[in-house]
Amino acid sequence: MRIDIPEQKKWVFETTISIRWGDMDAMGHLNNTSYFRFLETARIDWMTQLGCPPLPTGEGPVIINAFCNFYKQFEYPGDVLLKMYVSDPGRSSFESWATMERTDMPGVIHAAGGATTVWVDFPAQKSLPMPAWLRDIVS
Repeated sequence: MRIDIPEQKKWVFETTISIRWGDMDAMGHLNNTSYFRFLETARIDWMTQLGCPPLPTGEGPVIINAFCNFYKQFEYPGDVLLKMYVSDPGRSSFESWATMERTDMPGVIHAAGGATTVWVDFPAQKSLPMPAWLRDIVS
């Protein structure tokens, strides 16, 4: 199975999210939109842990694209371990990646996804150079 995470990735965070009954679809597995919510939760929890919670009146991270590759379905009940990585820092952007596996099936990747993240001035709606403290983390 091919996982699209670059060799030069850097592990930065992991979290566990429980699959809720309401996350399931009519086919009895985790709805595709839930994978993106799990990825979003991991990114927001990581940034909040860094002391950078979402702040619409200031500056911070915004994603400009997101993707997810589905390899093996998740089913209720269960817990999903997301392992988050970063790579490719630029002037104002970096890539984030995450793998998703069931906690009761260590090492079996069920999905992998990521996003391009850009540092922005929210009120001005313009990108800014990434702050030095974040560049140190994602480099």
